[in-house]
Amino acid sequence: MSNKQKRFFLTEEEIPTQWYNIQADMPNKPLPPLNPKTKQPMAAEDLYPIFAKELCHQELNTTDSWIDIPEEVRDMYKYYRSTPLVRAYGLEKALGTPAHIYFKNESVSPVGSHKLNSALPQAYYCKKEGVTNVTTETGAGQWGCALSYAAKVFGLEAAVYQVKISYEQKPYRRSIMQSYGAQVTASPSMSTRAGKDVLTKDPNNQGSLGTAISEAVELAMTTPNCKYVLGSVLNHVALHQTIIGLEAEKQMEKAGEYPDIVIGCFGGGSNFGGISFPFMRHNIKDGKKTRFIAAEPASCPKLTHGVFQYDFGDLSGLTPLLPMYTLGHNFMPANIHAGGLRYHGAGMIISQLLKDGYMEAADVKQTETFKAGLLFSKCEGIIPAPESNHAIAVAIREALKCKETGEEKVILFNLSGHGLIDMAAYDQYLSGSLQDYEVTDEEVTKNIHELEKII
Repeated sequence: MSNKQKRFFLTEEEIPTQWYNIQADMPNKPLPPLNPKTKQPMAAEDLYPIFAKELCHQELNTTDSWIDIPEEVRDMYKYYRSTPLVRAYGLEKALGTPAHIYFKNESVSPVGSHKLNSALPQAYYCKKEGVTNVTTETGAGQWGCALSYAAKVFGLEAAVYQVKISYEQKPYRRSIMQSYGAQVTASPSMSTRAGKDVLTKDPNNQGSLGTAISEAVELAMTTPNCKYVLGSVLNHVALHQTIIGLEAEKQMEKAGEYPDIVIGCFGGGSNFGGISFPFMRHNIKDGKKTRFIAAEPASCPKLTHGVFQYDFGDLSGLTPLLPMYTLGHNFMPANIHAGGLRYHGAGMIISQLLKDGYMEAADVKQTETFKAGLLFSKCEGIIPAPESNHAIAVAIREALKCKETGEEKVILFNLSGHGLIDMAAYDQYLSGSLQDYEVTDEEVTKNIHELEKII
């Protein structure tokens, strides 16, 4: 191995200057978001009350394949980009597989995850518009940390609603957000009507991303000069995250290889889309046959067990209706440690691509993900975030298939973040007290029936 290159980097001059907008190249465009009252398609202008105007136009842009990255954002990207593409020789050896395994290491950003790739441009566009305050939700806290930092960079005040179970499980992520100057509130809270409604029905409610989104959107809509920003699900977020795959494409060229399989963990679609879309464009336009696998929790399996239909992005129905694979916005996911994946629906682009057969999905039990993460840490020296463990688990599954068949496939996955602030979760796994949760088809059917009555 001594003569084999382990890591592949780009120079600052090689860092991409544009994001890739897959919507422009999709044969079937995503269905439009609908006004929940009129059920009519929404234009970019209809989203202005919630989001910065430039983000609204990026959200619905189905014509431009490439969007310029503002120079101010590129300057901040240079603090940590390019992130390394790494050949996982240690993991390959441990598995005894002929597969070549690579991972894009997004854990090296200042906040420890890929989330900063979109937090910086969203904060920039808000600042450029004259906004003074931003509000958001966060599960495990990686998005909240990224937005808190980005807000400080561009001189904004940030308010973050963190899902209560994660607020309690991950106190140090809360501390990081507060260190950057953000106000952090456990959700559901008594500070919004949406939170009060949830707590009135269930005083011990541990929260969900859907509930936290309701609170954040309500605060944005009732606070002067305040905009809501989101860390996943929406099209413009996936757009910003394509910096990951665009770099990986250049780095794979340096490695002299091209992926047969691309894998990302899946909550709403930000890091999966970020690593996948730049490569997927070659499947769409050039006839490549790369497989794309979204790895989701068995306890929140919207892609593998959900239904494709319009649904709200939040619990209280404050967002537009989005065409998505969903478990129903009333779905309350189990309290798994991968808090960033506890979301009831999938992004509009991902949902359409799955529906059209350009990608696939796999669900993974919690204990399998931690077993995979520990093996990876022993082989590669990085303790992954619980979310990232889902991608590692599916990569291991595919590598072991190669061991059986003898195929020398090239597998690429996104290491979306490190788990150094998630050690309480690893403690539970190592002590044997970590539980598995699965969702039955009967539960999904019941929840979808309730959703259909509402919609």
